[in-house]
Amino acid sequence: MFVDKATIHVKSGSGGNGMVAWRREKYVPFGGPAGGDGAQGGDVFIEATSDLNTLMDFKYQSIFKAEDGEKGGPKNMHGKAGKSLTILVPCGTIIRDADTGNAIADLKEPGDRVVVAAGGRGGRGNARFTSSKRQAPQFSEPGEPGIERNLELELKLLAQVGIIGLPNAGKSTLISAISAAKPKIADYPFTTLVPNLGVVRKPNGDGIVVADIPGLVEGASEGIGLGHEFLRHVERTRLLLHLVDISSDDDVVAHFDLINRELARYSERLSKKPQIVVLSKIDAVPDEMIDHYKELLAPKTSERIFSISAVTRHGLEPLLHTVFEMLDHLPKEDQMVQLVPDLRAFDNDDSDFEITRKGKIFMVSGGKIERLFSVTDMRNSEAVQRLMNILKAMGVYKELALAGAEEGHTIKMAGLEFEYSPDEVD
Repeated sequence: MFVDKATIHVKSGSGGNGMVAWRREKYVPFGGPAGGDGAQGGDVFIEATSDLNTLMDFKYQSIFKAEDGEKGGPKNMHGKAGKSLTILVPCGTIIRDADTGNAIADLKEPGDRVVVAAGGRGGRGNARFTSSKRQAPQFSEPGEPGIERNLELELKLLAQVGIIGLPNAGKSTLISAISAAKPKIADYPFTTLVPNLGVVRKPNGDGIVVADIPGLVEGASEGIGLGHEFLRHVERTRLLLHLVDISSDDDVVAHFDLINRELARYSERLSKKPQIVVLSKIDAVPDEMIDHYKELLAPKTSERIFSISAVTRHGLEPLLHTVFEMLDHLPKEDQMVQLVPDLRAFDNDDSDFEITRKGKIFMVSGGKIERLFSVTDMRNSEAVQRLMNILKAMGVYKELALAGAEEGHTIKMAGLEFEYSPDEVD
């Protein structure tokens, strides 16, 4: 089963909590704090591999979670870091943020990988908060939560050559004749329901990947038939072989124009790709008919028109020679996907705070504010007092006063509500 689109849910590991612990040893009456730090949670990676050619696996598993970091221990022992998770996808997979639609990675080569969710940082144990004024801290930091997000995966096959044409033009027969691919072949429309890939060997032993693109009919660019599902796989190709069946009495020129019209409607870029026009099934027509169709199609292409029979293998050798020659001179595809820096993969937003007001409600937001609250145990009065001191040092209360906050007004920070007190400003 060929699947080229999937949506997955990923969650990185949460950081382990720091510990509140005390050093208790014989003959050491004032051992002091000895709570260890929690460990970092595991990251979530997505990596390209040549061992896959479909996203089918994600139909059966769509939720992925990395391992949480362990909490800190007594005697200043740190927790064990959470194990990272690597999700394997086929080469040619584009990763998008499902919420924003932004493309964040285009994994083309085996081994290409990207972090899509970084693990949460571990909380610090109480041993880290000692000072000359605070010699016995009764609090520690919770670990930061993991990053949770939805991602869309889209596979665009990485083939250098795409074979296009109407159903029954002989595309599957051609790819089976020039490669080791074994597509299903029968004499009825839409025999091919998925793209077929084949590797064609050059005389020097190097291989090129050729894709048989199914389902192109009139209206394919608008979703009619199967074409719209597979036109995306032509986008990465460098060269197109446009097969035209001349064995029937149909209007060959009209069929040729129809396919090119659908390519242009789907993407202007596709319509400008180099094409080699190939008359197929010539074993079923007399030679004069071949010459006649070449004359009809000659004004529509600047390249030589080839005539082949994939069944008898007539004409395949000169066609492949030209394909190899053209690929040697055609530029490689440039970056087709506009990638956006993926800030949501990392919980490292330490942006300064800003204050917005709605009546008697003041909202304080910013990456640093969110981070401070996420690593504060709001059940511990000493930890909360430390948080208030940090906010005061940052100038949050002074800015609230300048923004017009008065006694009794509501302050919202990190999803929590507080009552403003002018005393905090002093």
